[in-house]
Amino acid sequence: MKKKIMIIGFALFITLAAYLFAAHHFIYKRISEAGLISSDTKGEYLMGSSVNNRANIIYTALGDSLTAGVGVSKYEDSYPYRLAQKLSGSSGMIFRDRAYPGARTSDLIKELLTDTINDQPDVVTLLIGVNDIHGNISKKIFTENYTEILRRLKTETKAKIVAISIPYIGTDALLLPPYGSYFKYQTIEYNKIIKTLAQKNKIKYVDLYAPTEQMFKNPALYSADSFHPSAEGYKLWSAIIYADYNK
Repeated sequence: MKKKIMIIGFALFITLAAYLFAAHHFIYKRISEAGLISSDTKGEYLMGSSVNNRANIIYTALGDSLTAGVGVSKYEDSYPYRLAQKLSGSSGMIFRDRAYPGARTSDLIKELLTDTINDQPDVVTLLIGVNDIHGNISKKIFTENYTEILRRLKTETKAKIVAISIPYIGTDALLLPPYGSYFKYQTIEYNKIIKTLAQKNKIKYVDLYAPTEQMFKNPALYSADSFHPSAEGYKLWSAIIYADYNK
């Protein structure tokens, strides 16, 4: 009897492990099959009365695929571009996108942070962490990396730094159980780190997660891969960030 129970238990364990592997593989297979790429083809955009790279405001957006505009065909539909339009107002602005798909906090430090600092921006938005979570980067390493990013931005620029929380992202059709619950829990935990570090460094923290958690269960706000936002999704993000920015 004991042997039979052990065999059944082992069979259940193998079945569960196989399901978890398949469900995890399904997420990235679906995203890969959609074949979405960054919609940013320039990296730098002049807005308002900007002429010959002269402007009253320099804004740099730092991040991953969500900042690079994956999910929309025109970068003008991305959240950073929409936000730049709002921030520029009647003034001239140079807007630079420092982001690429798959970037983690460590990639920002190695490949994007120095260029961002050299921009000498007046405003920097920082949205990073989704790939750290999906890449199983520990909270300790994430905290160390995020701390380093903020330290350098604070000491090597005079920018107003805006730390944006990791958003709720991914439809139920993509994140099969238990991954929907797992990534939700991890996102909340990593956002606690971001908020704590923002408060410690006295910089602006924008919560993009709480206002969109229920809204982003709507498939219409996603692009073809059911992960990256559609134009409407990014439009919603930019409105939330801008409203919080002006508080």
